Amino acid sequence: MSQNTNQDPKLKAVWNQKLIPVAFRQPGRKPVLLRLPFDKSNREWLKEGHRNQPNWNPQWKCWELPKAWFEDVVKRSLARYGKIYVIHPFQVQQKCAPACWDAVGLNCECSCMGANHGSGNPPGKWYVVSETCAVHWSERQYSCRLLTSTTPV
Repeated sequence: MSQNTNQDPKLKAVWNQKLIPVAFRQPGRKPVLLRLPFDKSNREWLKEGHRNQPNWNPQWKCWELPKAWFEDVVKRSLARYGKIYVIHPFQVQQKCAPACWDAVGLNCECSCMGANHGSGNPPGKWYVVSETCAVHWSERQYSCRLLTSTTPV
C-alpha cells in the first residue's frame, strides 16, 4: 500500500476487511498486493499454473505477486470467491489551452472551469499540444471497484 491509499478511509476500510479478496495493482514495476480470506491452501492456489512462488508480505499481511499475474488472479478469485475488490492507480487529465490562459474577461468554457483563465501561464507541468489544447495530469489517485462473478471481465 502507498501513502496515498493508506490515508483514504474508504480504501483503508476495503483493504482491512477480511471477507472479500482485494487486489491492489500498484504503479510502476511494484508487485500486485493481494489479500485473501485465510485458507491454509492459499499459497498453493496462487502458485497454480505459475513458475514463481508468491511472496508473503508481513507488513501489509498480504501476498505479493508479479504484475503479470494480475488478470489471472482476478479471474481465479472471481471463480473461487464470487467477488473481489480491485484497487488501481489512475491520473486525472485536465484540458485547457494557452487561449484560455491569455484570455481577457470572465467567460471560460474549457475544463478548467475558470481556474486558469487569464493566468498567463498556470503552475504545473502542462503539455501544450496546440494553441487551443494543453493537457496536465494531476497527482495519481486510486480507484476501487467491486467485481462480482457477473461482472464482464
